[in-house]
Amino acid sequence: MSYETLFSPGKIGSLVLKNRVVMAPMVMGTANTDGTPGELSLRYYEERAKGGVGLIITEATRVDDRTGALSPRQLALTRDKQIEPFAELVSRVHQHGAKLFCQLHHPGRQNYSILVATNELSQAIGSVWKGYWKLFFKLAKYNSQFEKTGLLPPVVAPSDVACRHQKQKTRALRVPEIQKIVGKFGDAALRAKRAGADGVELHGAHGYLIQQFLSPHTNRRMDDYGGSFENRMRFLREIIADIRAKCGQDFPLAVRLAVDEFYDKINEPGQGITLEEGLRIAQALEALGVDALDISSASYETMNYWLEPVSFPLGWRAYLAKAVKEAVSIPVLAANLVRSPEQAEAQLRAGAQDFVSLARPLLADPDWVNKAQSGRETEIKRCICCLWCFESMLRGAWSGEPGGCAVNPRCCREFAYPAEPERDGKDRVAAIVGAGPAGLTAAEVLGRCGFRPVVFEQAGEAGGQLRLADKPPHKEKIGWCSEDLERAARNSGAEIRLNTPATLDTLRELDPYAVLVAAGAEEIVPDIPGTGGEQVYSVTQVLSGAVKLEGKRVVVIGSGLTGLETAEYLCERGNRVSVVEMADTAAPGAYHQHVDDILPRLQALGVQILTGEKLLEIREDAILLETVQDKSTHSLPADAVVLSLGVKSNDALVQTIRDAFPRCFVVVVGDAAKIGRIGEATRAAYWAAAVVGRARG
Repeated sequence: MSYETLFSPGKIGSLVLKNRVVMAPMVMGTANTDGTPGELSLRYYEERAKGGVGLIITEATRVDDRTGALSPRQLALTRDKQIEPFAELVSRVHQHGAKLFCQLHHPGRQNYSILVATNELSQAIGSVWKGYWKLFFKLAKYNSQFEKTGLLPPVVAPSDVACRHQKQKTRALRVPEIQKIVGKFGDAALRAKRAGADGVELHGAHGYLIQQFLSPHTNRRMDDYGGSFENRMRFLREIIADIRAKCGQDFPLAVRLAVDEFYDKINEPGQGITLEEGLRIAQALEALGVDALDISSASYETMNYWLEPVSFPLGWRAYLAKAVKEAVSIPVLAANLVRSPEQAEAQLRAGAQDFVSLARPLLADPDWVNKAQSGRETEIKRCICCLWCFESMLRGAWSGEPGGCAVNPRCCREFAYPAEPERDGKDRVAAIVGAGPAGLTAAEVLGRCGFRPVVFEQAGEAGGQLRLADKPPHKEKIGWCSEDLERAARNSGAEIRLNTPATLDTLRELDPYAVLVAAGAEEIVPDIPGTGGEQVYSVTQVLSGAVKLEGKRVVVIGSGLTGLETAEYLCERGNRVSVVEMADTAAPGAYHQHVDDILPRLQALGVQILTGEKLLEIREDAILLETVQDKSTHSLPADAVVLSLGVKSNDALVQTIRDAFPRCFVVVVGDAAKIGRIGEATRAAYWAAAVVGRARG
């Protein structure tokens, strides 16, 4: 397929772009602590520019050090000394034929008090005391404890309406503060222009400060900045005017706009910005002379409706961008959960948008555009919507580490490991035990390093636990991961031996230079009476189809995400399902977006979730439970019981292999080393394989 529309030139204002693919803004924590783009950021953005995109929009870039820090390692244009480093970023992007917009941002109420309290001071202290940021990241882990003291200053917003997700003390901005922030947006835009940026984008989506002024849900002011539509537009209108005054009328200016906050999706219809109101804002912005609109939706309180988890169908919100495109005549950009060139081309041809914004797909595969344009679409590593990028970024924000991508271990670490490693393997054999995410990743990297990878997999197909993870409803995208990892491993020269367990004899036949053990994990079975009963099954038995349960009363023990997903799978087969959890909440420790996604579906299916209940015994037609709080006992009828109590590392072969091959590199990776997520497994495997690849001998 030629993708004629996708790869045709496009214009934003007077700026001509070589194609219709835009890298959407994503905060990944790659910047230096002073807001400048160091080599980590430069390589991260440069690799995406090299990958063929027409336009890169930087991550949310801070305009205000006092109240507007979103993250300790966030790009900033708050000071003139940041212009020169930012100019280097622009230059790196321009070298590869891409253009660059800087997204200007203030988080408003979607912030943390600890950053309001410390960021401006941190910039001053951190510039003179090198040890400051190490101390900051150690203390930042106790953010919630600091908040409980009540000593931290509140975050700021149009009104004192706290964000239910952030749960921070919130105060309304005073008019002089609003006007000062307006000027800071204009000053940052001028710095971007002086650094050579091709334009700027104002972040008026995802619940941040500009959107907070636009939305009647968060803006309850009674002065010139609130109340009527015109007054709620005033803050954004003044920012646009200030940028035009400082940067000129011909400097391209786009606005990222949430045209529907989707409060109806969380059973609060009529709240906030609805599509009707969003279209009115879009038309007002066109009248104000902005050059393009980047259409999005939602806020932190409705996060799953702009940062979708795996269950959402591709292109589900393209209708929002199409409605805007029909209402205005300026270019419309939109992400719209695009995952393939075919989908991108189709949405452009259907008139849904003028430019396709790719965010997470370019984390997964920076070369997405080049592969599509050169007819190598099947080589694209697809984003599986697992949200590891966002979750790892949030974790890393308080430790100084960048985020990452589950299917691309190099993401945000391009500086450390080159795209094309040295081929020092000399065709030596590297044996890999297990063809799960870790094993397949290791095989690909070792193949690219010039080794001859041989993968042993006792099952009849590659993928490991991924081949179970894609079986519950709405999890089909997880299957892409195993498909893409297997294809990449084979393309790098790996031999994958299915239905072939690794033994000492088969390994000796290869005389390997290195052995990587990625044999995965095994399910935990508790020492509780009745677990050996004929009506007791494992998650693996159920999801693999080895056991078929239909029309039964089924109890799932354990409410981790695997347990909840298995419950949904069982409901689809006509079972009445209960889930038992000893903790006081469902899915303890799971990332909240996944929990928010699945719990409403389980509720609609009638699943009973019992928390604070300890399993004491499994009987023939019931289970015996103990209520944790008062130690009382009661029984729950059950025709079948499914155990979902987690897994433990399967490292039985490791020491045997080490003893048998004392001169080999023997490395344990993935779940065989430590139970973790896909992203943790692939990254550990990548580093391990890279270390073997760099070794000399």
